[in-house]
Amino acid sequence: MEPVVGATPKVVRSEEEWRAQLNPAEYAVLRQAGTERPWTGEYTETKTEGVYECRACGAELFRSDHKFDSHCGWPSFFSPLAGDKVLLREDRALGMTRVEVLCATCHSHLGHVFEGEGYPTPTDQRYCINSVSLKLVPSE
Repeated sequence: MEPVVGATPKVVRSEEEWRAQLNPAEYAVLRQAGTERPWTGEYTETKTEGVYECRACGAELFRSDHKFDSHCGWPSFFSPLAGDKVLLREDRALGMTRVEVLCATCHSHLGHVFEGEGYPTPTDQRYCINSVSLKLVPSE
């Protein structure tokens, strides 16, 4: 995975350490910028209230009250938690230009963010995030 220009991760591990910590599907998405197949993720349609953390480092990223039904096949959020929890960078893979979403703490790949799609959300943004990159901690 390419480093993020001008940003240093707070959690740094060798690729061997990441491979030991993450299962193959998690590693493929979080560390190799892969994508899980649509409609296969455990959080795509969940309505459970709580906080979504980075599966790689445990950093809090999104709240369930910012999640919405986009019907795209992946969990969608209209905003991350405040406080620079995610980093955004241009992604020109697959012959198109998109905006990649990374965990600001460990620089793991989470998904992509899209704007101007017309969803009735406060931000008009859709953070399209792979379930396998998240861990939901339910509210008590």
